[in-house]
Amino acid sequence: MKLHIFNPEHDIALAANQERFTAPHAGRRLRTDLGFIPAFWASEGDMVLVDDVEAAIEARRHLSKFGKDVVFVTYADLKAFAFENVESFQVDPWGWDRTIKEQLLRANSDFQPFMPSDDTLAAIREMSSRRFAAEHLLPLLREAGEEKTVGEAHYCTTMEKVKLTMAQNGKSVLKSPWSSSGRGVRYVETAAPDAHLEGWAANVVKRQGGIMVEPLYNKVYDFGLEFFCNADGTIDFKGISLFATRGGAYLGNILATEADKREMLSRYADLALVDSVSEHICNILSAHFKGVYEGAFGVDMMAVAREDGDGFMLHPCVELNLRRTMGHLALALTPTIAEPQRIMSISYADKYRMRIHDTAKNLLNTSMVTP
Repeated sequence: MKLHIFNPEHDIALAANQERFTAPHAGRRLRTDLGFIPAFWASEGDMVLVDDVEAAIEARRHLSKFGKDVVFVTYADLKAFAFENVESFQVDPWGWDRTIKEQLLRANSDFQPFMPSDDTLAAIREMSSRRFAAEHLLPLLREAGEEKTVGEAHYCTTMEKVKLTMAQNGKSVLKSPWSSSGRGVRYVETAAPDAHLEGWAANVVKRQGGIMVEPLYNKVYDFGLEFFCNADGTIDFKGISLFATRGGAYLGNILATEADKREMLSRYADLALVDSVSEHICNILSAHFKGVYEGAFGVDMMAVAREDGDGFMLHPCVELNLRRTMGHLALALTPTIAEPQRIMSISYADKYRMRIHDTAKNLLNTSMVTP
């Protein structure tokens, strides 16, 4: 049996690096409204932690054809939980951080044997930093892809280095080492920061020790590769994630067979190169993750227009997400070859909602399959 937890505030909790951390309202609301979604990747009989059991049952009812028969539980239920078969019990959060560990232990101290050590959490946090991907993954993937790839990222610990790197880039993207999707990222069309941007960047350097500065590329297509690291350190490729963003914020995923996604992706990327990069990711990260991290993760990539206008280059590592991703959720909702392609989206009005649409009826399809 597993206890699954959707804690989307995970990336912000990594930045805070505190046991008792209160996420911003949006993060708390996202967790409350979508806490039921592990039902789509869980196994029959697993538990899913939610804030409101009745609301979770109702939310899943609208998507009943996709979900599993799981048991929704609250923190109050965990307080009374009896570990009768401790050897087979596992905890599977969206992402591991100090905050979720402390929340579970406050609910029931008997969770201790199933929690990662503080040293392991520290190692996971370091590997979750954008600096880790920039220094330990991206250069090796670029080396393997040679002239068919593009991408660089610099970790700057002073504003002098930030300004120098921006001047060299011309146009830049500045990123906090730890931040959630769409947050902690600034797109800059100028070669030097204005006063507002400089103040923001200096604050990031002060709080997180440094900031990432990358060239701003002419992106034409977002996609990702999803993986799972096993207990023995081996890594399995799980599938392609084709998704849409707006201003860095996640909008939705295409739900299609792997063959159909490969056909879509082939318009923008060399599939042989993508397959080679996937193999290199497994080999490179296995040595880092073994004995430290077990679970889902994803690597976001993008197709970049060549300067001469003749085709595309591959950026093989825009982000390493050392946690479960919406791409993994999309994979759990993959249609059969007899079913139509669909769009899975996350939207907000009075609350966050997950929807699954017919692609022909959804405008997101346009932003996903065309530059």
